[in-house]
Amino acid sequence: MKHKTVFITGASSGIGEACAKIFAQNGCKLILNARNTDKLETLKNEFKSQYGTDILLLPFDVRDRAAAEKAISGLTDGWENIDILVNNAGLALGVDKEFEADIDDWFTMIDTNVKALAMITRLVVPGMVKRNKGHVINIGSVAGDAAYPGGSVYCATKAAVKALSDGLRIDLYDTPIRVTNVKPGLVETNFSNIRFHGDKERAKKVYNGIKPLTGTDIADVVYYAASAPEHVQIAEVLVLATHQASGSMIWREQ
Repeated sequence: MKHKTVFITGASSGIGEACAKIFAQNGCKLILNARNTDKLETLKNEFKSQYGTDILLLPFDVRDRAAAEKAISGLTDGWENIDILVNNAGLALGVDKEFEADIDDWFTMIDTNVKALAMITRLVVPGMVKRNKGHVINIGSVAGDAAYPGGSVYCATKAAVKALSDGLRIDLYDTPIRVTNVKPGLVETNFSNIRFHGDKERAKKVYNGIKPLTGTDIADVVYYAASAPEHVQIAEVLVLATHQASGSMIWREQ
């Protein structure tokens, strides 16, 4: 893994930040994307100091096609040779019934979780094909396996991530480029706080009575897939907390 170039979207917190850390610890070069420039700068300084990591920051909103195209097409000095793409940027908004939900929330989820992921993949993978090597790792969700109450559109976006992952793997089957879909269950990050529009008390209740996964747990799986022998393709991994059986079945201590 040493000296490989890893591009991570949504790298400023949660799973993305944890992925950045584990790749930094293992000698990779990092291209980090997020909207929070201050947090990206903090991570850059931290990883440079602790691990000597070479890091390039690309602070743009993944929904912004022009910004994405400009940033990725402008990569030079070897940074354009991306070995691993981690499509991590994504979010859930609201838990309302489908016929009562905020349409703006829907469009934000679709634009981020589906359209942006597909676009970043479209911008990066041609270079992998040209070099005849690479790995795309998409962060999906258990929500993509089956809908649950209050999550229909979010679940639909993560089902789309599965379809995009499977379709890309089929399109690349005659190349050595690998495609992995990592599907986390309940992970304690800023995810629920965003979903509930900043209601921290409501967000905390999501994790009551169960020990959830952490961003580091998912990063471990991502790194495992990325570091597998070249003839091994970890196509899909479902990762759940021990007391979670599905997207909606969770046992909690009272």
